Amino acid sequence: MEKNTTQQSKRQPGSATHSIELWSVQCHECFKWRLIPTQEEYEEIRSKITQHPFVCTKKPGISCENPADIEYDNSRTWVIDKPDLPKTPKGFKRKIVLRKDFSKMDCYYDTPTGKRLRSSTEVPKYLDENPEYKKDVSVQDFSFSRPKIMEDTLPINRGKE
Repeated sequence: MEKNTTQQSKRQPGSATHSIELWSVQCHECFKWRLIPTQEEYEEIRSKITQHPFVCTKKPGISCENPADIEYDNSRTWVIDKPDLPKTPKGFKRKIVLRKDFSKMDCYYDTPTGKRLRSSTEVPKYLDENPEYKKDVSVQDFSFSRPKIMEDTLPINRGKE
């Protein structure tokens, strides 16, 4: 797996859920991590990362000469997304939540109608029940692929209350 995109979640053992709070990508040339301001921008980069690798100069006013925006360390839990996952369809919101015990992540989509889709089998049924989205959205626009949790960044006291 290429280590060219990352997401991070808060390091708060014992809290009910751990959601992603920072989005970042790694420069293909200097390997420095660059923060991405929004999930939407991050997903745009991730959806084309193999064909169009991210480089520092894609951020306005930044080059490989600038210091990294963030360092990969164990001050927070890092997770790495798979490259080239589809961008979330407009009106939908992809959510990725780290389980309380740090065992794995859960991926789901909140729909424009407020329904939560928890698996790929729910998507065609939702689209059939809501045909107004079928013209702009397809089943292939959804990925329930879970990011890889970087074990070297997990809290030492995880799972202990």
